[in-house]
Amino acid sequence: MGIHTNGTNSVDWEARVDMPRLRGNRLEKLKAELEASDLGALLTFDFSNIRYMTGTHIGTWAMDKLIRFALLPRGGEPIVWDFGSAARHHQLYNPWLSGVQLLPNGTQVPYEGARAGISTLRGAIPPGADRAGSVAAKVKEVLCQFGLQNEPVGVDIIEMPVLTAFANEGISLVDGQQVFLAARRIKTVDEISLLTQAVSMVDAAYEELYDFLRPGVKENECVALVNKTLYDLGSEHVEGVNAISGERCSPHPHVYSDRLIRPGDPAFFDILHSFNGYRTCYYRTFAVGSASVAQRDAYTRCRELIDSAIALVKPGATTADIVAVWPAAEEFGFPNEEAAFGLQYGHGVGLSIWERPIFSRMISFDHPEVLEVGMVFALETYWPAKDGWSAARIEEEIVVTADGAEVITKFPAEELLVAGKRYYSAGGTLSALRESQSNLNTTFGK
Repeated sequence: MGIHTNGTNSVDWEARVDMPRLRGNRLEKLKAELEASDLGALLTFDFSNIRYMTGTHIGTWAMDKLIRFALLPRGGEPIVWDFGSAARHHQLYNPWLSGVQLLPNGTQVPYEGARAGISTLRGAIPPGADRAGSVAAKVKEVLCQFGLQNEPVGVDIIEMPVLTAFANEGISLVDGQQVFLAARRIKTVDEISLLTQAVSMVDAAYEELYDFLRPGVKENECVALVNKTLYDLGSEHVEGVNAISGERCSPHPHVYSDRLIRPGDPAFFDILHSFNGYRTCYYRTFAVGSASVAQRDAYTRCRELIDSAIALVKPGATTADIVAVWPAAEEFGFPNEEAAFGLQYGHGVGLSIWERPIFSRMISFDHPEVLEVGMVFALETYWPAKDGWSAARIEEEIVVTADGAEVITKFPAEELLVAGKRYYSAGGTLSALRESQSNLNTTFGK
């Protein structure tokens, strides 16, 4: 067993996740990718990229706001502009964002890596206030300090008013997301530890869910249970719980409902949460009360598909090698690979759930990616049952090691588990249980 599962706390008697090393290694990798590019700087509005670059976090409420931004100039240190109170907190509690730095001309200047500044609040601030112009001006000031004002700046995502403001400042913006993704592609030892801890928490959530599942509960009740379990264990953010049951399994809608789970239903779940920022994407399928032959056959096929893919994972293999063992879309009821995208699928997992590498018959044959030691990704398979409404989904998270694949998702999935069997006798049928109860009543005169 090469990958350890640590506790969630820091201790003095055991080497666990080293947070300063985590931050330092991430920034070193990002700087290396920037140096290898033709960009003068990297600009990010994406929550995960800001965290990767600066080691800052202000709560999940801000994930979709595009209000904070950060810059990494070539030859310099990262700067994050944030809500005033958040920036002040960074100044007080994030010592890695302060000190001194050397400019290209040899001048030593104070390093102020946390500064107050916000964007447009997604347009909520009136355009006349020109927050977009303020963003561009703040970034340009730093670029000029490093002599980079005439170099292209790579950006990940951006609002149209801010894009226009940069054009007005004469700053050329180009795609920088690929630089971020390249840096995040190989995980460090601390990132792997955090990813492993995150999935161990989902292991526990599935144990609770398996005990809870039975006819009569609703999909949304299952979602509530998983959320409570994960937050009790120390989850930072439950991004989503995809709870699908019964006839909703095929086709697969990717969103839970208030549907009442019935005897004989299939039910599959995808649990996405983060621990210290590191995500999970982790499917499991159950039958509730009983499992039909069609359901078991679909599950067996789904398991075969994922096992055949995992068996090929090793350094030097490609994403094309992996997807070649998966069936074409037409073989399981879809007209083409785009229509079936995301069903026989794989994706990197890190500070977000869809990173490099990507595994899909739609793209991997023409654009294969080589697997390397330190990659962490999820492989997920799907198969519809012959009854026309049941289906199975399985997903495993995998670390590429020098020896091949190490699966870090541990909740049992080798065979279809049947939950909620409370009213079944040893004979396996409800009628047998009722007959047994009738015999007891006769014997004892009831």
